[in-house]
Amino acid sequence: MLSILNVFSQKLNVAAAANLRYVLEDIKTAYIKQNPKAKVNLTFGGSGTQVQQITNGATFDFFMAADDEFPLKLKAKGLTTGAINVYAYGKLALYSTTFAVDKNGLDVLKNPGVKKIAIANPETAPYGERSVELLKSLKLYDDLKSKIVIAENISAAAQYAFTGNTELGFVALSLALAPEMVGKGNYYIIPQNLYKPIEQTCVLIKKSTLNSEAAKFQKFVLSPANKEIWEKYGYTQPNAKP
Repeated sequence: MLSILNVFSQKLNVAAAANLRYVLEDIKTAYIKQNPKAKVNLTFGGSGTQVQQITNGATFDFFMAADDEFPLKLKAKGLTTGAINVYAYGKLALYSTTFAVDKNGLDVLKNPGVKKIAIANPETAPYGERSVELLKSLKLYDDLKSKIVIAENISAAAQYAFTGNTELGFVALSLALAPEMVGKGNYYIIPQNLYKPIEQTCVLIKKSTLNSEAAKFQKFVLSPANKEIWEKYGYTQPNAKP
């Protein structure tokens, strides 16, 4: 029989960037350990897609984006409440199960054996946008654009590379370090001076009824108590800006 507290506990719906799939599951586990009656539902996807969903009335309470621009778009529409906070800095990596990218780095992009390269949709996924930005800065985009396979989000791009459907994939370092993926291929961490910093931010979504669990979860996400979890997946925290 459910207790009165369990019946009235608020369900929290979180819209989270696809690159957070593993790290946020770990943070959720830590949160529920401290708050056993909490009900946290995580939905992962491209940040741009989630902005569209929230704009169209999706019932999310908290938005964790892969950049600082998409939360600002929601704020401009009057759909947020409170401050927009940086929770982590993400890192871009090149992943392959076919080529030794860990040894050859970005030089592998010039290998004629590379037929397909997975990149998250640059229109809706910040990691995809940074990937295109990188290729253009290296003056490789025009030569490689015919090989690019556009994935719905960074998680899908990683899946293409992990399964070998593409020889290479631009992925979030956090996904390359995920338990399911470690040891199945190799990766190269792309120098952060080659692309605009991936400043990942979060914000509460304005609702007609206050969801106190959302503010509580946001505070937990931003807490330094999660430092080890963030670092486990290759993120840099705000107080250690790259």
